[in-house]
Amino acid sequence: MGKSKKNKPLTSSQRQSYHQAVLLKEALDNLSIKPGGIYVDATFGGGGHSRAILEKLNADGKLIAFDQDEDAKQNVPDDERIVFVPQNFRHLQRFLRLYKIPLVDGILADLGVSSHQFDEADRGFSTRFDAPLDMRMDKRQERTAADVLREMSETELHKLFEKYGEVTNSKSLAKSIVHYRESVPLKTILQFKQALEPMVKGNPNRYFAQVFQALRIEVNDEFGALREMLEQTPSLLRSDGRIAIITFHSLEDRIVKNFFRKGTFEETDSDHVYGIKPESPFHIITKKPILPTAEEIKNNPRARSARLRVAQKR
Repeated sequence: MGKSKKNKPLTSSQRQSYHQAVLLKEALDNLSIKPGGIYVDATFGGGGHSRAILEKLNADGKLIAFDQDEDAKQNVPDDERIVFVPQNFRHLQRFLRLYKIPLVDGILADLGVSSHQFDEADRGFSTRFDAPLDMRMDKRQERTAADVLREMSETELHKLFEKYGEVTNSKSLAKSIVHYRESVPLKTILQFKQALEPMVKGNPNRYFAQVFQALRIEVNDEFGALREMLEQTPSLLRSDGRIAIITFHSLEDRIVKNFFRKGTFEETDSDHVYGIKPESPFHIITKKPILPTAEEIKNNPRARSARLRVAQKR
């Protein structure tokens, strides 16, 4: 059987620069890896978490790794125990069924944008470069950040920046963008930053970061995908199986916290007469999120806002 052409595997130092795994020891310790178990790394990225999981698995263990960014494939180790799925983790259940895996022992997701995506200028994630306003994690999708800025109404932009970026002057920002785009196309990062300049409040870098975060979340439907993935986990985890989620801002963290507490995003009607509330399928392991140590933040400043929450299937 002929060998298919593949990208040359990255070296260890290249993988480290691609993305440094955050809260690595804490995540693995709390997953309580069973050597012969089946695990999911829902956000493969640079493969740091996946490699650490593989080290704890024996020959019977298996790891299913998901990543919608095609660049992540170059980090996949040559190990027959790993199956790489080049898809968004919102399709978790569908592809586990495809590989005839009804139940897993643990699920890990690191929701941070990889360093590679920030450092590749043409991806349009970073305010440091001039490039097309892209921000797609999955290049197969059509809608870019430039499309969002062109197509959304003033009211929609206002709500977007207010909700996803927590931008203080989101209403006036939206009005300014709509006015600006009538005469100048907002297709590049430089064009967009020039449009934002008069609206900046406080630290410009922080302001730009908040605005770009909001756009990135919208372009990739990050919260929609997170909710869809979480809703699938109760039926995919074995009894006593664990789920560990690493978040990077309060909005994500709140979604995960509330889901672990309730086990659903649907409004559940408790019995108002008897005060009975439906029981969550999860036992919460981390009453408060686990934070990175001062040493980890020193070695990897991008870890500073990371939060780890872990729950166990009842």
